[in-house]
Amino acid sequence: MTYPSATSDPTLSRLIYGCMGLGGGWNHDPLRTEDVAKARAAVEAALEIGIELFDHANIYTLGKAEQCFGELFKQQPGLRQRMRLQTKCGIRFADADGPKRYDLSAAHIVEAVHASLRRLHTDYIDVLMLHRPDPLMEPDEVNNAWRLLFGAGKVRQLGVSNMHAGQLRPLVARLETPLVANQLEMSLLKTAWLDADTCFNDAQAQQSLVWGDTLAYCQSQNIALQAWGALARGWYSGGAPDDAPAPVMATSQLVRELAHLHAVAPESIVLAWLLKHPARIEPVIGTANPARIRACGDAGRVVLTRGQWYALYQSARGRDLP
Repeated sequence: MTYPSATSDPTLSRLIYGCMGLGGGWNHDPLRTEDVAKARAAVEAALEIGIELFDHANIYTLGKAEQCFGELFKQQPGLRQRMRLQTKCGIRFADADGPKRYDLSAAHIVEAVHASLRRLHTDYIDVLMLHRPDPLMEPDEVNNAWRLLFGAGKVRQLGVSNMHAGQLRPLVARLETPLVANQLEMSLLKTAWLDADTCFNDAQAQQSLVWGDTLAYCQSQNIALQAWGALARGWYSGGAPDDAPAPVMATSQLVRELAHLHAVAPESIVLAWLLKHPARIEPVIGTANPARIRACGDAGRVVLTRGQWYALYQSARGRDLP
């Protein structure tokens, strides 16, 4: 049994809730009651605006983000059926065996999934994401781990994160089921993925050419594009630091003007800019503030004109297109 993404099922929300900010600090302190309460408030706000896919990673707050959800599922047994769970594995922090590293060996993938299932207090993960490209990755070995986990019903779909087309091709060729998603950093603050297309054959895009191939490849393979960092640290919706670069301040002002024009919160404008792209990007919302989560709820109904979309793009770039 598989679950389609919003890329293939338009009835699903294209917004994803990112759980990196849940669970308290990035430390080994025990999970606190207030951490679980904070997670509950964020989940309720996300469900309220139609989000049904929740994005985790086994490293988020050193496992406590997943643990928060496990506590919520214990307290509210019906909650698990109201959402899809996505988690990632593949990043390992420094330990006795070596420094911080990426590990997509079959043994680590299987071990990480079992640990996530225990923390999440659930029998299955809807989507497992390979968190970072591992230079030592063997596609056949990944497929062996995937076959074992899929066959046991512990994982239903497989995706990746932070991989370019050159890394995806050998993996796609060896996997027995399709990859369903690739999570990449895409926002008004990080526009290299877009510059690769709009500035092709121009010096402005020379550092971004790999992006153009990656987006095109994902689209050709029906691999959904999930945008992490979609809210751009909140810099365009009222959270820019005083010393932010001039393009950030100018774009923040433009976002506020467009938010007033469309009668929505600034967060919805920032996300609507991503949603307008024909690749059907699925933005990941990372804030744990329930009010800011709800402020994203109107993104899907905002219809930016081409002029407004390009105005935001040019303003964020801080220079004219070639």
